[in-house]
Amino acid sequence: MSAITIERLERIYPGRHAGVLGIDLDVGDGELLVLVGPSGCGKSTLLRLIAGLEVPTAGRILIDGVDVTGVPPQARDLAMVFQSYALYPHMTVRDNLAYSLRVRRRDRQTIEARVNAAADALDLRGLLDRRPAQLSGGQRQRVALGRALVREPKAFLLDEPLSNLDPALRSQARAEILRLQRQLGATMIYVTHDQEEAMTLGHRVALMREGRLEQLAAPLELYEKPANTFVARFIGSPPMNLLPANLLGIDGPAGTLVGIRPHDVSLGADHDTPSCRATVDVVEPRGHDTVVHLRLEDAAASELVAVVQGPAPAVGSKVAAHWRSERALVFDDRGRRTK
Repeated sequence: MSAITIERLERIYPGRHAGVLGIDLDVGDGELLVLVGPSGCGKSTLLRLIAGLEVPTAGRILIDGVDVTGVPPQARDLAMVFQSYALYPHMTVRDNLAYSLRVRRRDRQTIEARVNAAADALDLRGLLDRRPAQLSGGQRQRVALGRALVREPKAFLLDEPLSNLDPALRSQARAEILRLQRQLGATMIYVTHDQEEAMTLGHRVALMREGRLEQLAAPLELYEKPANTFVARFIGSPPMNLLPANLLGIDGPAGTLVGIRPHDVSLGADHDTPSCRATVDVVEPRGHDTVVHLRLEDAAASELVAVVQGPAPAVGSKVAAHWRSERALVFDDRGRRTK
């Protein structure tokens, strides 16, 4: 597998609409890097630029130190897996897997060996003689991955590959991708809008907004040490609470915000932790825990969200909300984390 380096990469569309702005990024050999962010943030554009499907306005793309910015897609030796499976409906699974090798005029023995290896890696042996219409969504996705795998590319580029699957199949498919990546030591760049998927899959996660890179870090660091309020709110479910510092009795310059994760908020009798009085507004049972939305007293416009275990308080009841002060984060008036 190969390392990928991106230097000051930009893609500006007509009308000065920015797809990607000044991205610097190093993807290590054998790393699974996830690009995540809201719709329109530029993550798929960045992937297409790496693949050669779009031409950058500025910057460079290097694979193992070789500048491929002007190299056509077919010569970059990268395998791309799209959201749509794009399988040939008239071909069997075996023929779909073998197609790219036949186009490249590989010998029959090589084709058979690679197809069988991909089928074993993705548990497709019993499906090789079926056509796509006879497969489930999860099976089709495995075939799409296998079609990329047989090429033995320098790296895999995956653009929302699981978005067509239901939640149970998505979880199963994520595990298969992780197993495959570990087994192959493959370099992968994976695009998703789903922060849970990003945190589960990525060795590192690159969070994008409006064409720019907001933060690049390991999943736990992204969760515990967000660079700014955008990252703090995007990563984590439910999102981080962000409240004015003075509302929580914390001194700071005007505009200072305090961030508290809902999992760090508890409800109960007064004790030796920071607290405030609140009214239970909405209760969302989730089975393993409950999300409780609170309205803070003396601050009608402010809401605090807590995640609690066990029985939840009734809607309309008055409670004391406590939080772990050592876990609280502080952001300045520009949204940058200062503590």
